[in-house]
Amino acid sequence: MLLSNKLMPKQIRVPKISDSNKPWNRKKANKTPYQIESIAKKKSFLIICEGKNTEPEYFKSFPVVTATIETIGKGASKTALVNKAMEEARKTKFKGYEVWCVFDLDIKYDDATIKNDFDTAIELAKQQGFSVAYSNDAFELWFVLHYKTIDAQLTRQEYYEMLREEWGFNYEKKGKEMAICKKNYKRLQNHPASQEEAILRAERLHNLFKDEKYCEQNPCTTVYALVRALNECI
Repeated sequence: MLLSNKLMPKQIRVPKISDSNKPWNRKKANKTPYQIESIAKKKSFLIICEGKNTEPEYFKSFPVVTATIETIGKGASKTALVNKAMEEARKTKFKGYEVWCVFDLDIKYDDATIKNDFDTAIELAKQQGFSVAYSNDAFELWFVLHYKTIDAQLTRQEYYEMLREEWGFNYEKKGKEMAICKKNYKRLQNHPASQEEAILRAERLHNLFKDEKYCEQNPCTTVYALVRALNECI
């Protein structure tokens, strides 16, 4: 009697040993389509900023993956800001954090103490092992360098006007508002802005003035160094 195909034993093809390593015969081991990757945080940054909105919101906007960023907007004098950084760095939760102090010169020509405070704060921070992203004269120089080369000393108001031309709103009046500050990083990622060019321009200025007193380095910003450190974690 003939057996039905349904009753016939299923034939199993045994591959030849010589075929075992061929691509069509390799097993896809440990393939988990919905596997969730866990990315370890390699670095932690504690960034103490002079400004309450502009700088903290800008640095918080970096899309870092392998780092933790804590920003604090102090809104104080330069030396007071470094003292605040020392206070925060002693806290247990910030143990092992890379500490950065971010502040500007913001020169007022009728106040002789500002330059001394600026230089003293940078030296104090470095003595503590902190890094400093300082700007002379204003943090907005860093923003402007995304669009053009700056070689001459300019006032903050001139930087504000350049940003008004690029961004289409009155930066001097609205630039410090929280809603504006939260979008600055994204604005600076858009054409024709170039973070890469800003880094190169800022580094060139820094090298040009590095032998001068900090308060005499104008125009200059070392924000590029902090940006580079954050970019390594994106």
